Amino acid sequence: MSDTEGAAVFAGDSPRQVWAPDHLRLAIDAARVSLWSWRLADDKFAMDERAFKLWGVPWSDTVSFDQLSAHIHPADRDRVQAAFAATRAVPGPYEIDFRIMLGEDIRWISARGQSAEPDDDDKVMFGIFLDVTDRKQAEEGSELLAGEMSHRVKNLLAIASGLTQITSRSAGSVEEMTAQLTQRLMSLGRAHDLVRPLPGEQGKAALLGDLMSVLLSPYDETGAFSGRIRVAVPRMGVGEATATTLAMVVHELATNSVKHGALSEPAGTLDVSGRTENDEVRITWAETGGPEVHSEPEMAGFGSKMIQRSVSAQLAGSLTYDWQATGLVATLVMRKDRMAR
Repeated sequence: MSDTEGAAVFAGDSPRQVWAPDHLRLAIDAARVSLWSWRLADDKFAMDERAFKLWGVPWSDTVSFDQLSAHIHPADRDRVQAAFAATRAVPGPYEIDFRIMLGEDIRWISARGQSAEPDDDDKVMFGIFLDVTDRKQAEEGSELLAGEMSHRVKNLLAIASGLTQITSRSAGSVEEMTAQLTQRLMSLGRAHDLVRPLPGEQGKAALLGDLMSVLLSPYDETGAFSGRIRVAVPRMGVGEATATTLAMVVHELATNSVKHGALSEPAGTLDVSGRTENDEVRITWAETGGPEVHSEPEMAGFGSKMIQRSVSAQLAGSLTYDWQATGLVATLVMRKDRMAR
C-alpha cells in the first residue's frame, strides 16, 4: 500500500480522500447496499453477489429485467415495470420502493439509479438495491398504531354517547344524571387503566378478577356496602375491548342493584362467580337479601339492547336474566378466545 492509498491527501490546505477499490467495497458492505447496472439496449442487468442473494436468484453474469420482475410482488409489478420503462425516455435519477417475494418471505427493496449516456445506442443505468424492510415495517407499525388509536377514540366516544343516553333515561334530576354518568365514565377509565397493552403482552395486562373488583369497587367501598360484594372468577387475561364491554355490563347491573336490587338493602349481598366450560366462560351475577321480586322487569330499553349487542358482537356471547324471588341471577356467557381482545 502506498503512503497515500486510503488516506487523506492534502492539496494546499484542503484534504482530499483517495479511495482504493478495496476500501470502497468495505464502505458498500458497511452500508449493506447491492450494486447493479442495466444496459437498456438488450435489457440486461449485471449485479454483484449481494444483489443476487437479495433477489434470491442464482448467480450469473447477467440477468434480464423480466427474470427479476417475476420476483416482484404482484401488487407492485406493474408499477415497477412502468417506472423502469419510463427511464428509457427520461434520463436522470431514479428511485422507487417495492416488494419482492422470496418463497413465503416478503422483503421491501429500494431501487435507486442514475442514467449514464456514453451515446444513444448504449444507454446504461447504474444504481443500488437497498433492503429497507425494517424501515417499511416500522412505518406500517406507526400507521397501524395511528389507525388503532383513531378507532379506539371513536369507540370510546360512541360508548360515552350511549352511556349518556342510558343515564338520561333513568336519572330523576340533572344532579343525579351527572353523578351517575361521572361514575360510569370513571369506571370505564379504571378498566382501561388495567388493560393498557404492554409491549408483547397485548391482551394480558389485566386479570378478569382484578377487573371485576375494580369495576365494583365504587359500590363496596362505602360504609353501607363494605364487604357485601364477593368476586370469585377464573384467572385469565382480559383485553381492552373486552374490558369496555364488561364495564358496561357490570355497571348497568350494579346501578340497577343499588336502585332496586340487593345493594339497595343493608342486608343485601352480591356474589360474582365464574367457571370455564370447554371454549366458554360463564360469569354468574347472583343477588340475595334485597327486596322480594314479584314480577320480571321490562328489559327492552335502549341500555339493555345496547349491552346485548355489545356482548354478542364483542364476546360472541349472551346475557340472560333469571328474576328469582330472592333476587336477580344474571348469566354472562363469553367465548374464551375473545377474552384477550
